[in-house]
This record gives sequence, structure tokens and C-alpha cells, in this order.
Amino acid sequence: MYEFTSDIAFTPAVKAIQSRKGSRDSYARVEQRGGWRATIEPDLAAFIEAQTSVFLATANAEGQPYIQHRGGPAGFLKVLDEHMIGFADFSGNRQFITQGNLEDNDQAFLFLIDYMLRQRIKIWGRARVVENNPELTAKLMPADYKARPEQAILFTVTAWDANCPQHIPQRFEAADVAAALAERDRRIAGLEQEIARLRDNAAAGSNPGKV
Repeated sequence: MYEFTSDIAFTPAVKAIQSRKGSRDSYARVEQRGGWRATIEPDLAAFIEAQTSVFLATANAEGQPYIQHRGGPAGFLKVLDEHMIGFADFSGNRQFITQGNLEDNDQAFLFLIDYMLRQRIKIWGRARVVENNPELTAKLMPADYKARPEQAILFTVTAWDANCPQHIPQRFEAADVAAALAERDRRIAGLEQEIARLRDNAAAGSNPGKV
């Protein structure tokens, strides 16, 4: 078991490098406060369930890492309790690398990034694939989403940390841009109608005898 939750990432080798490069004192202060958080708090839950994209990292028995992208509508990642995240695993290219890795090594990592807010969250934990459980899969399946769920993945949180926005490019979802443009066009149309009305009133005022 770890002395501090952050020890899941800050191994002795990492701490030695931090000492050599001058950042150990600041991270030691994090440890003095108990390390990173290990429970899913309301703000984190809201952030998780607002995402439409996540990267899931695993490693096989030999330590070879692998990262897989998973996406869906907002809410496809579901916070089940203060320690667990679940999502339906949709049918894809059927390589099953993530599932094979988890059978050998259940340690896993979630990386979430919101480009609009320029915020990223790192979550360490353990994951498992749940097959042949239609009730759980149905619970995790987003409503009205046209994808075929093959199984479910449950992720138990060990520790999490938030990064600063440095170097994150700001990008916007196409749907958000389309909504903003539609609102702009609506306001422009309303202003054009108001301008036309004022012009008509002004014209009528300059020709009071005109019927």
C-alpha cells in the first residue's frame, strides 16, 4: 500500500529525479497534505460526466503500454459512486487489446481533457471488463445513442490529480460552435427587422400626408 496516494505515480525513481531537478520540495508539501485525492467529489463527477471523450491506458504483463480512445455523448462516462466510474464498451475493431491487458494487469489510467475549458484530469486506478451482464450494460448505455454495446468497463479510482492549463490549445466542439452561430444569426435577423421597422417609421414621419 502507498504511504501517500501520489506515490502511485511518484515512485522512488521519480522522487529521485524530482530531487535532482529541484521540484521535490513542492511535491513533498503535497504529500504533507495527504497526497492526491482518492474519492470522486461532486465537482469531479460533474466534469467526468460532461466529457464526450476519454483515453484509457493499460499495460500488458510485460509492461508494454497501450492507450485506447473511448467516446460518446456527454454522460457516457457514469460516476457510479465516490470510487467507481463505469461505461459501456461499444463494439469496435475487435482487437481486444485493452481487455487482454486487463486480464493480465488490472492497473489502468484515465486521461480526460476539456479543450474548451483548457482543463485536464488524470485518474489512476484499476479496471475490469464485465461481460454477459445485460442489466449493467443497459444501465451504462447512453439513451438514444446509436452504438452497439459489447460489454461494460468498471474503473475503480485509486488517486486523481488536475493539471494546469499550460500548453493546452483551446478548441471548441462543433455542436457548441453551431449553436453559437445559430444564436448570432437569430440576433442579427432580429436587429435587421428592428432596423427595417425604424426606417419605415422614419419614412412615415417625413411624409405625414402620405397614405
